[in-house]
Amino acid sequence: MSRTQSHQKLLAAAALLVAAAAMLLLFGSPGYHLVLRNSQTGQIYEEYPIREGDRFSVEFVHSVNKSPVRDIYEVRDNTDLYVVETDYFAFGAGVQTELNPGETLSYGEDGSMQVKNINIKLDPLTYMVGTVSDHILRIGEREVSLRALCGRNSRVTFTVQWRPF
Repeated sequence: MSRTQSHQKLLAAAALLVAAAAMLLLFGSPGYHLVLRNSQTGQIYEEYPIREGDRFSVEFVHSVNKSPVRDIYEVRDNTDLYVVETDYFAFGAGVQTELNPGETLSYGEDGSMQVKNINIKLDPLTYMVGTVSDHILRIGEREVSLRALCGRNSRVTFTVQWRPF
């Protein structure tokens, strides 16, 4: 093999590596992702990289009690979603009024009542996106309007799945 042919093969291999790196940058990163999908059709709305132990929350105004609620979830065993905390701002119909064994109640600086140590595995985790008030997903530094992402009255299922890229 001539020196020119070796050089051409080396350049071709480098070009393939650059193309593969560009594909990863354009189409995502390998690892686990929080996947939001339409519960009826399976259409994927969005995916967010997530790791074991990461937390995210969904905030909304309770449809009966009419006060803000924040549900906080944690990823365990790579793909399991657990509700670990619920924060609310007023007692009333539809919100927890008694603690279950192991749960604690504290008060946040924002005036919220925080029920912690809930530790309930949710399979599946599904929300019905509000028509009157929005549901807001907070994941990492992101704040996502589920109404804007999914549409009013959408049933959205949250799962954690491995993505090769």
